[in-house]
Amino acid sequence: MALATVLLGLASAGCAGGGERAAGASAAAIGFERALERDDPKAVCATLAPGTRDELEESERAPCHVGIDAEELSPGGPVRTVDVYGNQARVVLESDTLFLSRFPDSWKVVAAGCEPEPGSPYRCTVKGG
Repeated sequence: MALATVLLGLASAGCAGGGERAAGASAAAIGFERALERDDPKAVCATLAPGTRDELEESERAPCHVGIDAEELSPGGPVRTVDVYGNQARVVLESDTLFLSRFPDSWKVVAAGCEPEPGSPYRCTVKGG
């Protein structure tokens, strides 16, 4: 429920974040994408927020680096836009949308493989609880 609220807030607010926060979110999204392109599941898992990693492991009943392959994520291409609202960000790629949260050490992906869903903000393949 909390993720849906954040996603709705980002989608409707459209708050563009400038400067350091947007650059950090964009860099984290690019890191996630590069790990997908290299087919490096351990690196992909390292970019995920702890709650997202936990939910993936629980739903797949396997360690993240094994379970992430079952999600069949494809690289989303170059970054098109970055919206930042506080410690939350939406990074729209050519063919995917990622949602990220700022943690003390870095930005982490909280949802990936996201597409707009009629009647709801987004439907995401990988997401945290």
